[in-house]
Amino acid sequence: MPKKIGDLSSSSQREKSEAIKELRSVYKLDRLLKYFDLKRSTFYENIKPKKDKYIEIKQKILEIYNKSNKRKGYRWITSDLHKSGVQINHKTVLRLMQQLGIKSIVRSKKYNSYSGATSGIAVENILQRNFSTTSINQKWTTDVTEFKVCGKKIYLSGIMDMHSKEIIAHTVSFSPNMKLIMNMIKLAYKKTGNPKNVIIQSDQGWQYRHISYKYFLKKKHAIQSMSRKGNCLDNAVIENFWGILKTEWFYLNDFDSVDKFLEELESYIHYFNYERDSSVLNYRTPIEVRMKKMVA
Repeated sequence: MPKKIGDLSSSSQREKSEAIKELRSVYKLDRLLKYFDLKRSTFYENIKPKKDKYIEIKQKILEIYNKSNKRKGYRWITSDLHKSGVQINHKTVLRLMQQLGIKSIVRSKKYNSYSGATSGIAVENILQRNFSTTSINQKWTTDVTEFKVCGKKIYLSGIMDMHSKEIIAHTVSFSPNMKLIMNMIKLAYKKTGNPKNVIIQSDQGWQYRHISYKYFLKKKHAIQSMSRKGNCLDNAVIENFWGILKTEWFYLNDFDSVDKFLEELESYIHYFNYERDSSVLNYRTPIEVRMKKMVA
């Protein structure tokens, strides 16, 4: 035997087995086993492929990851595993995801929102970036965003409850007109039972300055608040949702028709409200938060 092989004679049984495995192309197996003082059965046991104890958990991780269309990261997936009864550390989930070669889609920090023209009278920024709440229907936030699909511009008006993060109501139009806004706000009040004293935050878009919008809010005993000009962070809650919507859904898909876009938009908003839990909500969905407050 070469001298360098003798250096392994005092190694562990597994190391010996690995050395024998590498040297079998040069030396006879019986000779190697005798030299390393290793039983044949021990050698074959040691070179058997290790059983992956995480194989079932990896399958669950892939199922959660694929179901979310690659949106969920390791902390999110860890929460889902805990909900299904699997107790596992988030660091282990991260390691397993790295072994699987998967990771959450990273959302871009930049995104555009439709601001509209400037006319009418703006109101004071009452919220002053204080987005904290203790229950639903205390503070809402609204905005309009634009999509370009099949050569057409499509405008989405949405309104979100700052407590539950639920998209309460939304409307779509090919024009950012007052009908788009009024239909949305009327639907929001209809769905929530006409709550009073809701603070509603928006930017200074012309629709929110319009007399018809202001008059409707006054009838509903709502308190209107507007972002300062050029300060999108004053309306960060809804702006953040637009970013999520576009990077988790819109930018990942090619739409061959406007109808397909509208159909999948409805599906995503339903998913966001009913299925997409988040760390901000202690890994609950917006609907779960709302229902808990309604029965409290």
